[in-house]
Amino acid sequence: MRWENLAAPPDEGIPGRAAPATPPLPLALPGAVARTFDTPGFAGMTFYEIQAKSIINRVPGASRVPFEWTINPYRGCSHACRYCFARNSHTYLDLDAGADFDRKVIVKVNAGELVRRELAAPRWRGAPVAMGTNVDCYQRAEGRYELMPQIIAALRDFANPFSILTKGTLILRDLPLLRQAAEVTRVGLSFSVGFVDERLWRAVEPGTPSPRRRLDAVRALTDAGFEVGVLMAPILPGLSDDEGSIDDTVAAIAAAGAASVTPLALHLRPGAREWYARWVGRGFPHLVPRYRELYRSGAYAPQSYQRELTARVRIAARRHGLHRGERGDDRRPEPPPAPPAAEQLSLL
Repeated sequence: MRWENLAAPPDEGIPGRAAPATPPLPLALPGAVARTFDTPGFAGMTFYEIQAKSIINRVPGASRVPFEWTINPYRGCSHACRYCFARNSHTYLDLDAGADFDRKVIVKVNAGELVRRELAAPRWRGAPVAMGTNVDCYQRAEGRYELMPQIIAALRDFANPFSILTKGTLILRDLPLLRQAAEVTRVGLSFSVGFVDERLWRAVEPGTPSPRRRLDAVRALTDAGFEVGVLMAPILPGLSDDEGSIDDTVAAIAAAGAASVTPLALHLRPGAREWYARWVGRGFPHLVPRYRELYRSGAYAPQSYQRELTARVRIAARRHGLHRGERGDDRRPEPPPAPPAAEQLSLL
């Protein structure tokens, strides 16, 4: 998705510490307002506040996802996950897919009013909307900008079905709104928890709440009456795909009361591929040959590896009393994909 739907905000009424950003600016945001915050959680980060022109976006037809419409109030993500597939989208803004993606976040400050306006449009037919499928809508910035309550309230008021996938425990702040929405429409909630190893979490997902905190949120949402799915993703070759890691993770997911677990092997699209490869090369050089072999033909590991992971997770799920539902579910953001046509790429 490109950035034709974005525009800079007007200069009037900019609060105290906000000031027009100085060059060089992101290519698509020549008049953006840049904001920084003194709090430690935002150290080294810049937020580009913009007035978006649209907010409910159609997913490209070629995408392998079971939903057609998304809402993304942010671009870039302070979760700083080394493997995030959305990294390359930052290059559309003349920013890099590495450190800029983690530290330069675009904020669509008018997201709430736009959602309400677009839901009211005669052409809108009430299709399900997915959130958290590009970058996390409950990343750290949401605690400051509070865009999601406005978005959920609009979806509630129009009884429009929606789903949220997140690693952010901040979703619990909006539990009252989620309950209200669930009374009038279908609400799907999912958490992403690929592993529970604390050392691996600190290394590969440094800006996220810990896996244990995420699972505590799964329990809280389950106790509130929601069926919460867990996307066990990504499973990292050589790091979290061993029997011990899979069993520990599935056991913790089951204990949290999750309604389902869906495993996904790591995939490495351009942008994420290079950033993740450098990280593996620095910290786990002995794994480089394995990654070269697994991802020599493109972004996805071989189907045989994906099928093996899925089978092992299913066995662990049965062992721990967690059985995946049979009915279709629009909360799942991406089923295990078939590899694309072969393309020779370099990993390191």
